[in-house]
Amino acid sequence: MLAEALSFAPNFAAARRSGARILHALRRQPAVRDEPTAREIDGWTAKGELSFEDVEFRYPTRRHQPVLRGLRLRLEPGKSLALVGASGCGKSTLVQLLLRSYDPDAGSIKLDGQDIKYSLTLRQLRAQLGLVAQEPALFSRSIRDNIAYGDNSRAVPLEEIIDAAQKANVHAFIAQLPLGYDTELGSGGAALSGGQKQRVAIARALLRDPRVLLLDEATSALDANSEKTVQAALEVASASRTTVIIAHRLATVRNADTIAVIDKGVVAESGSHEELVRMRGMYWDLLKQQGPVDSA
Repeated sequence: MLAEALSFAPNFAAARRSGARILHALRRQPAVRDEPTAREIDGWTAKGELSFEDVEFRYPTRRHQPVLRGLRLRLEPGKSLALVGASGCGKSTLVQLLLRSYDPDAGSIKLDGQDIKYSLTLRQLRAQLGLVAQEPALFSRSIRDNIAYGDNSRAVPLEEIIDAAQKANVHAFIAQLPLGYDTELGSGGAALSGGQKQRVAIARALLRDPRVLLLDEATSALDANSEKTVQAALEVASASRTTVIIAHRLATVRNADTIAVIDKGVVAESGSHEELVRMRGMYWDLLKQQGPVDSA
């Protein structure tokens, strides 16, 4: 009996370690929180004007390595901004700072002229933003639940979910399923292809009607056919709202109002596709690396 009981000792030890990690996570105070000066503005909806002013940043785990070095950018409401550049230049970092996953070490980020750290609460800031990432996080729930998660502050009616799905070009596919919007996705959305997952993620983002849409490599992991379908859905989603696009495939961003080339933590070049091509600078070099380009 004693020998059998002792055989479970490793399990008890593992359970204690797991419990300690859970308690540590529950007790941890987040580094990013609402500042005392931040105030909730009743009924406020952003126009979508963005500005990054002399932003400097280093990740907490790599304090010796500066990522952004006094970066300056401005985007007018309703316009699209594409961020391009080599891996590790700071493109995704800008999105994380805008979401306030981190706070900049110096400088400021403003939405409609209001500092997102000192003037807006986290809840109100993030209510204005919609994110579509390269690998969307889908849950082992129904398609309806996954789309409705875009606005978890209320019970979302099915009509709004269907409207968001139609804008994301995924409604026709869902309607063909035996259970429709009640279809269970399985762990990680295993029941869907890559393109279908992305369109469900776009529908989720559109459900909250964000004033600023953030697209972080939203089509880079897709095949050519799926990319065209998702790209069409993104063009519809981007209409009439400020859009920030991160992309390695420059062909997907050539229609953006402004393209900013990030290099060593600053904006090295900015302008439209045609303007940057005529400059024959870093953007031109990136284009040539991805295949033959027009000289116009």
